[in-house]
Amino acid sequence: MTPEEARKDHWRMLRFMVLHAAIGSFIGAAAAAALILLDLGGIGTRISHDANPIVPVLLIVVPFASIFGGAATASALLLMPYEKKYKD
Repeated sequence: MTPEEARKDHWRMLRFMVLHAAIGSFIGAAAAAALILLDLGGIGTRISHDANPIVPVLLIVVPFASIFGGAATASALLLMPYEKKYKD
C-alpha cells in the first residue's frame, strides 16, 4: 500500500467512525428524550417542575448520547470486514 492509499484509507476510516458516532449519539439522545417524554419513573414530571430544567435534561441526554455513540462506533469497527478488503 502506497502512502497516498494509506492516507485515503485513514480518511475513509475517520469518516466511517464519525458517521457511526453521530448515528449512535442521535439514537442515544432520542432514547433519553423518550425517557423524559414518556415520564418513566416520574423523571419528566420532576424536570417540568424544576426551576431550571436545562441542567437535568443535559444530565440525562449527554451521557445517553455519549454512551450510545461510543457503543455504535465500537461495534461498527469490530464488525467491519477489513481483512476481506486487503486480503492478498
